[in-house]
Amino acid sequence: MPDPASHTKANMRATKPANKRGAARLAAVQALYQMDLTLAPLTEVVGEYENLRLGREVDGEQYVDADAAWFRGVVVGVVKDQKSIDPVIHSALTPDWPLSRIDTLLRAILRAGVFELTNRKDVPAKVIINEYVDVAHAFYGDDEPRMVNGVLDSIARQLRSEETAPRTRKSGGPDAQED
Repeated sequence: MPDPASHTKANMRATKPANKRGAARLAAVQALYQMDLTLAPLTEVVGEYENLRLGREVDGEQYVDADAAWFRGVVVGVVKDQKSIDPVIHSALTPDWPLSRIDTLLRAILRAGVFELTNRKDVPAKVIINEYVDVAHAFYGDDEPRMVNGVLDSIARQLRSEETAPRTRKSGGPDAQED
């Protein structure tokens, strides 16, 4: 099982420079993972990240500055809405892979992604999906990020059908505008 804390430093250097929201999403997934494994209280984990990790040096490595409000919003929102988020994820999975069978870190990624798809209508679904696929790439090879992409895309099509519906061309030739 991947360790989010040990992978972060290496992957933050190896990937493109993260924006503040991207860094907040990565930290939120790590915090959710930590809470799931240790059963540490929400306030303790959020405080630890905000006071000791976000944009700070940890073990000689400089962490990317993150949008603390975004981080807090995702973590608190996932914890608050988890009972409604989990059935949404479960419905997008195949019957032979229920949510309980999904790796703890992948569950954290999917929960954070679904929270944003549900609650952050100001952010395009494609951006949310791409950001959480990038988070998955920070910890996994190809299969898990593809799974994150497929599950979040399927959920986005349900939750944001107006945004994800295929566009068609209006009649009128090659210069016709899309709907």
